[in-house]
Amino acid sequence: MELRHLQALVAVTDAGTFSAAADRLGTVQSNISAHVARLESELGTTLLDRATGRLTDEGTVVVARARRMLAELEALVADVAAYKDQVTGTVRVGMIGTTARWLAPELLRLIASRHPGVHLVVVEGTTTGLEPRLEAGQLDVAVLNLPVPGPDVVTTPLFEEDLVLVLPVDHPLAGYPGALPMTELDGLELLLPAHGTAYRDELDAAIAPAGVTLTPRAEIDGLRLIASLTFEGYGPAILPATALPRFLRDQFRGIPIAGLPRRRVGTALRARGLPSAPTRVLLELLAGVVARRSDLPGGLHAVP
Repeated sequence: MELRHLQALVAVTDAGTFSAAADRLGTVQSNISAHVARLESELGTTLLDRATGRLTDEGTVVVARARRMLAELEALVADVAAYKDQVTGTVRVGMIGTTARWLAPELLRLIASRHPGVHLVVVEGTTTGLEPRLEAGQLDVAVLNLPVPGPDVVTTPLFEEDLVLVLPVDHPLAGYPGALPMTELDGLELLLPAHGTAYRDELDAAIAPAGVTLTPRAEIDGLRLIASLTFEGYGPAILPATALPRFLRDQFRGIPIAGLPRRRVGTALRARGLPSAPTRVLLELLAGVVARRSDLPGGLHAVP
């Protein structure tokens, strides 16, 4: 079994066809077909259903492990280069959308000035969507809502963020002085995160002691999408403070809700494996951004 055989199978999985995989790897389709066939022969099973183009159950297992192996090989090369005072290589970071909007520009600026040899790939998504990609080796690190229930990742708190009720300035509750009592949410139709997400579970747990039931106008997995729908007039939502950009603050208000705990956001890494030098650099930069407390967007708080 050779690395190029594994690379070919992963490329076909990602690109969708043998010809597209060949283009991605800079070779010809016959080579890709031969590599996958050789791998199947060695393992004694079919990994890719040629009729549908989909992985078999065995193929899914092989690709998951192959991704981890290839990621470790890439990390090995980057770590050796780091000993020569040249941190180079690629780091793939997943970020929840509302955080990526303000954090990604900071990271791009810092990496360009301090570590120009590091190539940053940012993948935006939801916590439920990014966690399996991290576990599968498609991401090196992720910035997610905490807690993350999966046993295959380890997390470190990064910051806390106020949660506010975002609604138009002409809404009857927009002029409420101070923090809004939770009882005011009873019966108010809201755009809510989907059941089973960490954010929704936290909201339900926080609201329950007040005897309040949140009423969904719709349930959506993705705070960035919820925010967009709110700003387009489809209904109020309980959102992280940074979801309300400055240029919309003359049209919408973010009202604090009494007794509602802050959202906690942190970094997540695979429980197995050593982070590469570029990944360690990124983690240091993330910690540095949050440590500059005076520069944090409004509503954010560094973890004590």
